[in-house]
Amino acid sequence: MGLFQSFDICASGMTAQRFRMDTIAENIANVNTTRTEDGTPYRRKIVTFEEKQITPSFSDVLSNTTQFQGNGVKVAKVSEDYETDLIMEYDPSHPDADENGYVSYPNVNTVTEMTNLIDSSRAYEANTTAFDAMKKMVQAGLSIGQ
Repeated sequence: MGLFQSFDICASGMTAQRFRMDTIAENIANVNTTRTEDGTPYRRKIVTFEEKQITPSFSDVLSNTTQFQGNGVKVAKVSEDYETDLIMEYDPSHPDADENGYVSYPNVNTVTEMTNLIDSSRAYEANTTAFDAMKKMVQAGLSIGQ
């Protein structure tokens, strides 16, 4: 593992978690959006991560040195939640009410989103702690030669 690879891993984690926090904020902001551009209610968005794949060189493949090295994380996809049902509320005076008087509200649960936000912020904090620890180790290593 190179000297800066651990910094890259921590930075990729922070970037991915920041993107997840932005998506959670978007979900919370649209908790009452009953009509989007396509005319349907807003659907909750879910962020999925996967490990970054760094293309190894031919010599790395032969020596199999990259098998256990971490490469960081990246956002694999952002998908809409079709598993959870939309929330139906009776409000016949609402402009988006159907013929029975029910309005379809987004499948966003504020408690779930806030829990996910706390989880994401803790993961971001863990990455910054690891980044700072790595920085201190590098600084200590550089001060040995003085």
